[in-house]
Amino acid sequence: MNIPKRYEVKEAERRWQVFWETEGVYKFDPGSNDPIYSLDTPPPTVSGNMHIGHAMAYIQADTIMRFQRMQGKNIFYPFGFDNNGLATELYVEKKTGKMAEEMSRQEFIELCLKESEIAAQRMLEDWKSLGISPDWDITYRTINKWSRKTSQRSFILLHNNGRAYRKHEPTVWCSKCGTAIAQVETEDKTLPSSFYDITFKIEGADLLISTTRPELLPACVAVFYHPNDERYKGYEGKNAEVPLFGLEVPIMEDEAVDPESGTGIVMCCTAGDSTDVEWWKTHNLPWISVIDEHGRMKEQAGKYAGMRIKKARSAIVADLDEQGLLKGKKEITHTVNVHERCGTAVEYIMTKQWFIKYLDLKERFLDASAKLNWYPPYMKARYDNWVMGLKWDWCISRQRYYGIPFPVWYCEECDFEVIADDKDLPVDPTSDAPPIAKCPKCGCDRFKPEKDVLDTWATSSLTPQIATKWKEDDAFFNKIYPMSLRSNGHDIITFWLFNTVVKGLLHENQVPWKDVIINGFVLDPKKAKMSKSKGNVIQPQGVIERYSADALRFWACSAKLGEDLPYEEKEIRRGVKIVNKLWNASKFALLHLEGYDLNNGCELELMDKWLLSKLNRLIGECTASFNEYEFSTVKKDMENFFWHTFCDSYLEMVKDRLYNTERGEEAKLSAQYTLYVSLLAMLKMMAPIQPHITEEIYHAYFADKENCKSIHISKWPELDAAMIDTEVEEIGDKTVDVISAVRKYKTLNKKALNAQVSRILFKCDEETKEQLKSTYTDLKATLHVAKIESGDAGVDIITEKYGLKLKIDF
Repeated sequence: MNIPKRYEVKEAERRWQVFWETEGVYKFDPGSNDPIYSLDTPPPTVSGNMHIGHAMAYIQADTIMRFQRMQGKNIFYPFGFDNNGLATELYVEKKTGKMAEEMSRQEFIELCLKESEIAAQRMLEDWKSLGISPDWDITYRTINKWSRKTSQRSFILLHNNGRAYRKHEPTVWCSKCGTAIAQVETEDKTLPSSFYDITFKIEGADLLISTTRPELLPACVAVFYHPNDERYKGYEGKNAEVPLFGLEVPIMEDEAVDPESGTGIVMCCTAGDSTDVEWWKTHNLPWISVIDEHGRMKEQAGKYAGMRIKKARSAIVADLDEQGLLKGKKEITHTVNVHERCGTAVEYIMTKQWFIKYLDLKERFLDASAKLNWYPPYMKARYDNWVMGLKWDWCISRQRYYGIPFPVWYCEECDFEVIADDKDLPVDPTSDAPPIAKCPKCGCDRFKPEKDVLDTWATSSLTPQIATKWKEDDAFFNKIYPMSLRSNGHDIITFWLFNTVVKGLLHENQVPWKDVIINGFVLDPKKAKMSKSKGNVIQPQGVIERYSADALRFWACSAKLGEDLPYEEKEIRRGVKIVNKLWNASKFALLHLEGYDLNNGCELELMDKWLLSKLNRLIGECTASFNEYEFSTVKKDMENFFWHTFCDSYLEMVKDRLYNTERGEEAKLSAQYTLYVSLLAMLKMMAPIQPHITEEIYHAYFADKENCKSIHISKWPELDAAMIDTEVEEIGDKTVDVISAVRKYKTLNKKALNAQVSRILFKCDEETKEQLKSTYTDLKATLHVAKIESGDAGVDIITEKYGLKLKIDF
């Protein structure tokens, strides 16, 4: 064997990544009869860079896939990139300096496709550098031809089933992005504001109403108070006059009013928030639209028309004050619904949009949650709470340029909806003709295309279908779907996970996976959330360049599922130390295995039995942990066993038998067998976490022995229950306890560890004395002791674990 002195980590990691791909180590075999294990991972968006949170999440999921592969499973592990939707539009505009409205729609779409593919290719190398193990031949883009076809097919099926509908509805709207958004794309944000006390009139008397949105006065359609509020009991059925605009609006009761907030009586405007919309629906109120799609006041706002929202607010407040109608102003902070992508406060605008009807399916969604196996289990509550809080059907249309088109045309005369034929998909109604020549409703032969595009989540929610040839190859689809596992962060449970469940139930009437694993966030060393604005974002490429992919993977596996993980250099450096220790310990072991034949039988010595007993316990524990997705437990247990049990204890004890011919050939064979079995098992159990270094060592010796081209498709170690011996472990543990205590004593007394000891005198019970006699030879050799006896002399040491009393004579 030619084992280099140093492990050249950068060269080796790149070499093995190329080897795995060129040799097809991770290829899915559609013709195999082995059980399939599949993973649905979130396709990263090409509009950003891979950050350390991405790296942690994908590494954690990858360890599971590597374990399952070694369990003999046929791994279906696709990989996608999300190059669809608003994020890509903004990325392309920023990168190229070209705005969508400055060119034709088709030109901008082609520009987005070109730039997003360039970004995806660049990012692909970053993802490969993590050492993850997808089948790189099974990749997809969320806006390529197949994804467009799948997404449009989903829409058509939902439309045919009455689930997709188009309607004038109050829509959650982002005026900055200029598009409708879904409820899931909003988040609560605490912002500074002002509470204004404004005078309305009721039968000539003053009626004080508090609001944070005085600019919506021209859209006021009602005034509400709580039915139990005695202050306003006599007002029901009367009208209030809206200041500045002279509108007469009804005064009504509703239990949603908080009597303790402001003056306890509120105006309903169409629409300041979701409560206004609920009142509008419940009480059948008129809709007055005063804010347009770009956040400007419309002509219904009178002299304030054309103003931006904040400017209109200031002007209206000034006019109220001038006319003596502003009775108070109080500075506050309150929670506002904002677009999660850009942070702009959302508006509610009446527009015609496409929706997926699903509010009637809440119980089915909750039942689906119960059928999934959640890891960790408490993450299920996030999904359930989201479902119970749903207020709107899913708005799936977006007023943008770049995205998957709705496969719809409209009759110019009667607005009849013409839906594309499945055989023609994918289609673009702005350039493709409809499948019929005349409207079946009115006979008109003129059609206009739907120019809106599908919400990106309407496509991303189909990642299992996109990857499994849905409606294209039924045999293939039915072989894989539902998939084994979904992995995603807790921040997109309500986005990606929930929407994928929705599509799974609506299309296949089943949940799309068996198990769900949820990862946490990466925090900075001070445990603060990372963000570009704070300047505390860590790029994994830099970590890999400075340390290694295996070191990064070691760190990523430090956190349990669902737990946030601070980025700490010391844990990365521990990963480096483990790699170096694994290399050096393996090099020592393999040098002593040169020429060894595993078929050479031998009688195992006690300390070999001790190690193999503990090893088999470890195999059982690590296997169980991986099956429960507890990779962090595997990492911790493997590190402890390898560093302390194997390196610190066993290797030190076995050296004498390997070097000292006087111990006999049988003693050496016992040591060699134990080294072979234990090192191979440890490499395999560490392989899912640190795949490069384990592959390097495996190929240095074991690949030829096992006739297997990669450790990652070799067989996971099997538990041999017959090897577990509690009594042997106790004897071995006591022996190790003595060795540790004597070494510590030598160090404290400034003696070298190989300093000769003339005698060790044990003071212990008869059982321990008899037990330790079987390891006297190992104790003498390891501790450089001439004589070991038992007796009642004074005590120099009391061992840490078993409290054995020792007298040391130099």
